[in-house]
Amino acid sequence: MSDVDTGLVLSGDPRDVLTIAARKAGVPTAEATLIRDGTNVIYEMASGVVARVGPPGSQLVAARQIQASRWLADAGIAVVRAVDDIDQPTVVRTRPVTWWVQLPDHRHATPAELGAVLGRLHALDVPESPSFPVVDPFEGLGESIDGGTALSEDDRAWLRDLAERLHGEYSALIPSLPRCVIHGDAWQGNVVVPRAGGTPVLLDLDHVGIGLREWDLVSLAVDYTDFARLTDSDYQAFVDAYGGYDMTAWSGYRTLATIRELRWTAFVLGKAKTSTEATQQVRHRVACLRGEIERPWSWSAF
Repeated sequence: MSDVDTGLVLSGDPRDVLTIAARKAGVPTAEATLIRDGTNVIYEMASGVVARVGPPGSQLVAARQIQASRWLADAGIAVVRAVDDIDQPTVVRTRPVTWWVQLPDHRHATPAELGAVLGRLHALDVPESPSFPVVDPFEGLGESIDGGTALSEDDRAWLRDLAERLHGEYSALIPSLPRCVIHGDAWQGNVVVPRAGGTPVLLDLDHVGIGLREWDLVSLAVDYTDFARLTDSDYQAFVDAYGGYDMTAWSGYRTLATIRELRWTAFVLGKAKTSTEATQQVRHRVACLRGEIERPWSWSAF
């Protein structure tokens, strides 16, 4: 690696990481366009390739994304495809870059389309020697709360107590529930449909693993029960397309719903270190969780 490349890596700029990774992988970067700046920083390349720059230390997660894509495709699930002729992931210092085949123009899935995709995914046979990790809804949650300096110590202590209570409730629920292959972050934006027609495609494979089907169903259910983002008919279409199971009628629903909402809050708490808008939003979300604001809630997207 040249002195210039070393300086680029040390800058920490994801575009610099992309530049070095693309050079190693043989992908041109002249017209790279930023698509999204989130946990993964995503760029569209002029060559019909999409690059995902992962956070530092996420090499294992990146490798699992590639593995999940190929395993799911072999199992008959329409899924975003990794570029085959590049050794993946391409690692620059501790940041992995993965390379994906660009999708045609597309839209987010409808609730019914999401339900149908999840129904097919959850019906897959679980590998005898699991290729995927066990999905833990509490992974990294404690660290996120502890590092959330945008909140008062009282609020952080309350969130810690909430997480501990939810962990106990969740641990009591899981022994009686079957496990299956799940997406881990299932919502309408992670299933897209080509505008020209075709099969819905599963995206964002960071959290694919073995877990409870309810963890995949809860995000849309929460949108319906706690945020009023869905009409009755849209939610019923989701339930019907999945196979008729409505998890909001399950006795453990509120536990999983609150875990999901706590994770959404913790995500914005991390953003609040550098954003006044995120600071205001995370305080609003905590007030909702503490019962100071009645449902349906309105949370801004981040």
